[in-house]
Amino acid sequence: AKCQCKVVPKERKNCGYPGISAAQCKKIGCCFNASVPRVPWCYSARPKKVKKVCPNDPYTRINCGYPGINARECTRKGCCFRAHPAGVPWCFYHRVTEE
Repeated sequence: AKCQCKVVPKERKNCGYPGISAAQCKKIGCCFNASVPRVPWCYSARPKKVKKVCPNDPYTRINCGYPGINARECTRKGCCFRAHPAGVPWCFYHRVTEE
């Protein structure tokens, strides 16, 4: 993503080799910007920002607990807890989404 390549020039971490082309740089998953002299032109992208969310659709829940688990035990395991509806896991894993 373009926003992941917005790295302050002095904080760029070299990702390529001397003389690498923009196409070769992008092919190996790096960012390329040759507008600033004396800093890496082929550099590592910023890591993606992600957040953990509890999925809204109860039918996509992935079980994180066991029958009869309570909310405290479930959240201690680092999972989501919603005691409804019947027939789906009440203790379930987070989903990771990009911000």
